[in-house]
Amino acid sequence: KVEKACAIGNPLPVPSDEELAMPKDAHTIVKESKCHASLDYMPTLADLQYSKEDIEEAELVDIRSALPAGYRGGETFALARVKDYIWDRDLLKGYFDTRNGMIGSDYSTKFAPWLALGNVSPRYIARECRRYEETRVANKSTYWVVFELLWRDYFKMFAKKHGASIFMIDGTIGKRDHANKRKWGNDPRHIKAWKDGMTGYPLVDANMRELKATGFQSNRGRQNVCSFLTIDLNMDWRYGADYFEETLIDYDVHSNWGNWASGSGMTGGRLNRFNIVKQSKDYDYGGDYVRLWCPELEGVPDKYVHEPWKMSDAMMEACGVKIGPGRDYPAPIVDPTVQPRIMSRGSNGGRGRGRGKQGGRGQGRGNGQRRENNNSNRSKSQRKDMKSLKEGSYTFRP
Repeated sequence: KVEKACAIGNPLPVPSDEELAMPKDAHTIVKESKCHASLDYMPTLADLQYSKEDIEEAELVDIRSALPAGYRGGETFALARVKDYIWDRDLLKGYFDTRNGMIGSDYSTKFAPWLALGNVSPRYIARECRRYEETRVANKSTYWVVFELLWRDYFKMFAKKHGASIFMIDGTIGKRDHANKRKWGNDPRHIKAWKDGMTGYPLVDANMRELKATGFQSNRGRQNVCSFLTIDLNMDWRYGADYFEETLIDYDVHSNWGNWASGSGMTGGRLNRFNIVKQSKDYDYGGDYVRLWCPELEGVPDKYVHEPWKMSDAMMEACGVKIGPGRDYPAPIVDPTVQPRIMSRGSNGGRGRGRGKQGGRGQGRGNGQRRENNNSNRSKSQRKDMKSLKEGSYTFRP
């Protein structure tokens, strides 16, 4: 439906230097305004009253970051990233198979930070994808990148339609009765544990630590941490949306608040709960991502890396980590064997992503957990292929 209603326009022409020039009397206007502004000087962070510690933190780039090496803001780097991803390294053709990865800069396009700031046009990216289809290959990957650009625009339309309701506790459901509506919690201990990556669920914790350290989080991670906060912990979904607004380097008001409202069930429809343990095993097969961001679990065997609470004291001793309150890594903040109350309602219609009991026995590598087929495009950490979703169609304006 999204594609059928869209005809993708052409990028606007690049403005000339004359069109971008400052008015001739700009300096006079600024001087007479007495606003202490300057057209010739870019203030530093220190000028803006940031502390030395804040500046050092802002300038530090975590080597584990999934963002492109040496990334910078601005159009020049944005266009270089588009060229590098689509043309130089020929990564576009495998996007559908790699997009659920979580390690490295190439599992997804990473165009979002520059799109969010207007450094690159979504129309330009869509046109480059069409040119790639015409000169190299057209497949579900090339389609999917353009589809996600359209979905980004859909959330802008969604926000325009529903207005301030996307910021309200009941979302676009409003006052009407709905099975997804519930009494939200606001336990500051749960919210802090979620933000700090100390929930006791390794996949959630790894993703939240990555977000805090780098300002970025994969699409797969965003869906899981949203589901965990709003369904498993039943915390007010707006705490999550607000924290993402504060920390994301690719923050976009429409996509952020629209996705959080939707993920928490506040736009109506089916409530989808992500089974954290099952998701962990499907998309971090072997635990490389968890170990990258939760180094205290480095020595935990594959079988238990996503469910470390199942280890005996002797096993913890053997792998050099103690699980529990006040120890090296926290115990689960909520019982993994208990179904969230909202999912137990018979009329809810909700479903879990990755079915089966969340607390079921984990099967580590070499212990019954197998990777499906051998897709060379797929990350080694991804246990199975994504389902090939039905493709729609979109058009480009002449």
